[in-house]
Amino acid sequence: MTLPPTARTHPGAHNPLAAEVAVALTYNGSTEAVLMATPADLEDFAYGFSLTEGLARREEIERVEIVPTELGIDVQLWVHEAVAARLAARRRARVGPVGCGLCGIETLAEAMRQLPGIAPGGPSLSRADIEAAMEALSAAQPIREVTRATHAAGFWSPGRGLVAVREDVGRHNALDKLAGALRGAEPREGAVLMTSRISLDLVQKCTVLGAPILIGVSAPTAAAAEAAEAAGLTLVAPARTSRLEVLTGAARITG
Repeated sequence: MTLPPTARTHPGAHNPLAAEVAVALTYNGSTEAVLMATPADLEDFAYGFSLTEGLARREEIERVEIVPTELGIDVQLWVHEAVAARLAARRRARVGPVGCGLCGIETLAEAMRQLPGIAPGGPSLSRADIEAAMEALSAAQPIREVTRATHAAGFWSPGRGLVAVREDVGRHNALDKLAGALRGAEPREGAVLMTSRISLDLVQKCTVLGAPILIGVSAPTAAAAEAAEAAGLTLVAPARTSRLEVLTGAARITG
């Protein structure tokens, strides 16, 4: 069985519609998460989701297999036994009766997890750099060009320009795919670009990735701005030609 296309026609739609399928992420045979996602760059998705959610580092993943099924796509990761044991313990901690206070507390704690701090320094970007980066990102979205319905995450580095771009119907999925795609790039040397609003989960993922600058085309939530400030992350949002706001970490932005 082959992967479904990233866009499909519909008799009532003028343009092709973005594909959205159920994607299960399983680790050594046990399902850790099921998300709706665009059926593309799923190996990158596996590595990136594992990293940004604190499940497994790249060197702890032995192999990834993409298995299409009638109901969706099973992304099968095979990890070191120590990682599998840790994930099994994590799943057991979630199991409890309805209304279990401990389970609720743990779930809230995961949602508001402690973030690693971004080290001072790193790259400096001018406002002209930011405008050029966002223009490059806008021109590098083939799925959106067809469907007008996907988000994109990109990585831009001074001197190298746009290093990688990944698209998905979910903005957090796009960022996870980007994280998995940055195999030869050093996240600390550039900026993550997003075509969406900046929510708390994007700040969390960007911080875990280690990128010191996060740039979004739309405004952030209050929780995202507060988390970025606490982590030492430079947050630029919104970043448009007519309006560019540096909310946190202004020392990395010049001009």
